[in-house]
Amino acid sequence: MSLKLEIEGVMLNVVSGYAPQVGCELEEKEKFWSELDEVMESIPTCERVVIGADFNGHVGEGNRGDEEVMGKFGVKKRNLEGQMVVDFAKRMDMAVVNTYFQKGEEHRVTYKSGGRSTQVNYILYRRGNLKEISDCKVVVGESVARQHRMVVCWMTLMVCKTKRSKIEIEKKTMWWKLKNEECCEEFRQKLRQALGGQVVLPDDWETTAEVIRETGRKVLGVSSGRRKEDKETWWWNEEVQDSIQRKRLAKKKWDMDRTEANRQEYKELQRRVKRGGV
Repeated sequence: MSLKLEIEGVMLNVVSGYAPQVGCELEEKEKFWSELDEVMESIPTCERVVIGADFNGHVGEGNRGDEEVMGKFGVKKRNLEGQMVVDFAKRMDMAVVNTYFQKGEEHRVTYKSGGRSTQVNYILYRRGNLKEISDCKVVVGESVARQHRMVVCWMTLMVCKTKRSKIEIEKKTMWWKLKNEECCEEFRQKLRQALGGQVVLPDDWETTAEVIRETGRKVLGVSSGRRKEDKETWWWNEEVQDSIQRKRLAKKKWDMDRTEANRQEYKELQRRVKRGGV
């Protein structure tokens, strides 16, 4: 799955993928990488590309011989599937972002189940734009899928801002003030003065209309001409924030100490959040 975004004139392609598992046939794995190659080749080299995927492979610790596409901070030893990730990065001039930032193992492990913990989820970014990435880590306690942990990175796109042209909005006379008796009486008097005390309007309607408009502007005033901003009432309130924060803390507590009591506490808070309660 891929998504193309335009951000301040910069085209950013976000690609998501799921590679075949270790036990699958080699032909199936090669098909996956062939299709991913096609996706990359369809994207102009001038556009940014970020890939977030479960590659089901271990690129491993260290980067001897592969310094151009990865850092030293992987997890455990590299396997065949991890080598496929590295080979793809070399073919497409990409970098394995997770491995460039020194973190504790808890913030590098992306998959944890029972006694097994490893790194199979990676973020890849064009090597030429790698300086736009300032950090990358696993968020402990945030599971986006069963046993898988969320991987996040901080990115600052370097864009060339274009000067926006200001939209001129016509200033309007506030005729609605004539509903007020005092304003209405003042307008009548000022208009009569402007027409030289005449009770009957002149035959020259264009001149008369301009006198009426000018008197209205002076007596009633005009609008500022500024566009009103749309104000949205957001559902995100303090109760919702507190509920989600307590669920996160319960998840972290269960990750650190896998007791039945901690599990039940987390599950109960999770149910409340899904129901929209606190």
